[in-house]
Amino acid sequence: MPRRWVTAVAFLLALVALACEGGGEARPRPTRDTPPPGAPGGIAALGDSISTGFGSCLVLTSCQRNSWSTGNGLRVDSHYRRLLDRDPSLRGRAHNHARPGARAASLAGQAERAVRDRADYVTVLIGANDVCRGGVEVMTPVAQFRAEVDRGLRVLRTGRPKARVLVVSIPDLYRLWEVGHTDERAVRVWRRGVCPALLANPTSTDPLDRARRATVRERVADYNAELVAACRTYGARCRHDGGALHRVRFDLDLVNPLDWFHPNAAGQDRIAEVTWRSSGLAG
Repeated sequence: MPRRWVTAVAFLLALVALACEGGGEARPRPTRDTPPPGAPGGIAALGDSISTGFGSCLVLTSCQRNSWSTGNGLRVDSHYRRLLDRDPSLRGRAHNHARPGARAASLAGQAERAVRDRADYVTVLIGANDVCRGGVEVMTPVAQFRAEVDRGLRVLRTGRPKARVLVVSIPDLYRLWEVGHTDERAVRVWRRGVCPALLANPTSTDPLDRARRATVRERVADYNAELVAACRTYGARCRHDGGALHRVRFDLDLVNPLDWFHPNAAGQDRIAEVTWRSSGLAG
């Protein structure tokens, strides 16, 4: 197959992942080491492609072994691996229900799966796909985003009232545009449709394009404020990362070289590091 067709197929896979609706995702794969009935549920990840490790194995698909939350690979010191170091009985009790393309509307369904897993610790990272739509006019309204997050968190609070929940801030997507819009490799890929609400016409200085990017930046800030409030409403068992992930100064060395958008293994490790400090479990 000619090289240009291989590249084209890879980009199409990336676009499909970004466009997928969370409600239609496939059933989660069983873990290799399935815990016995009645065992503690361990950790569960809810969210989108970032938590699936998408693109971190140099293929534009999920790579859960590199997930900042539940990964078991050697390149990322995930929350699961950190917990496993403390308690070997947790082996095999990592459940990743995040799905590429998932938006806040998918949280309730993912939370139901975490409840069935009897998870004792749940991470939530959602919102990038509510922004990364075809244009700013179809981004999820802030009030709707908050309602969907609340709905998902209620499922957890009702089904696993003693579980610890970590709600993570949305990364600074605008920062990625800042560091990438002068890089020819990133620009070439972004023009094929990666997060068009933000990254369409990435080199343009037209006032309309600048206003569009500013609107996306503001919407991420609004979502992050609602995530803080939703966690506060949840109660004492929920912790927010205090904006730790949003403050990470991502550069192109922390994203994969296929879509120049999703974190690579080093980026996933960085997410694990900064969010672990906020989890209330670090000690």
